[in-house]
Amino acid sequence: METHLKKERTLIIIKPDGIQRTLIGEIIKRYERTGLKLVAVKTVVSSEDHIEKHYTLDPNWRRVTGEKTIASYEKKGLKPPSEDPLEITAVILENLKKYMTSGPIIVMIWEGAHAVKIVRKITGGTEPLTSDVGTIRGDFVLDSYQISDNDKRAVRNLIHASGSVEEAEMEINHWFKKDEIIDYRLVQEQIIYDVNLDGILE
Repeated sequence: METHLKKERTLIIIKPDGIQRTLIGEIIKRYERTGLKLVAVKTVVSSEDHIEKHYTLDPNWRRVTGEKTIASYEKKGLKPPSEDPLEITAVILENLKKYMTSGPIIVMIWEGAHAVKIVRKITGGTEPLTSDVGTIRGDFVLDSYQISDNDKRAVRNLIHASGSVEEAEMEINHWFKKDEIIDYRLVQEQIIYDVNLDGILE
């Protein structure tokens, strides 16, 4: 039997800048009010090794990230720092390791229908400058690839959110043991998922 979409899970990390800017509650509120359910959460200070493994769980990450960065520069009429995607990603990864280990981070699993896509939509694009108004990154960050590259650091964009269901599964296994994830029922799930909205009227 196929698992109901309401069981889809995604991983979110509030990065060190999100914590330092005291946006934890605002970020959680944005996801929570859509109807997603928080099934695991912890505060950690990560090692560089754990962060590198996180970003390279997908063997294509290095190539794809480099290509996306080059395309982003070209779209804005700017010259990318290199034409080699892997060279670009090597620098990005070093900067990410410094950024993600600079202080505590909050790692969370959210569950619900279309969890991965819903979270990506609410979070906004990787680069805050081009993220839509109404998204977390669009509303709370003014950073850009250009500034971060000039300063030789990672883009400060508050949050990591899984890019696909497959990626979410790998990342969840990387950060959480099975017994750290809680299965429970929220009363509101009856309103969101029950076919006939049974039990509203007395």
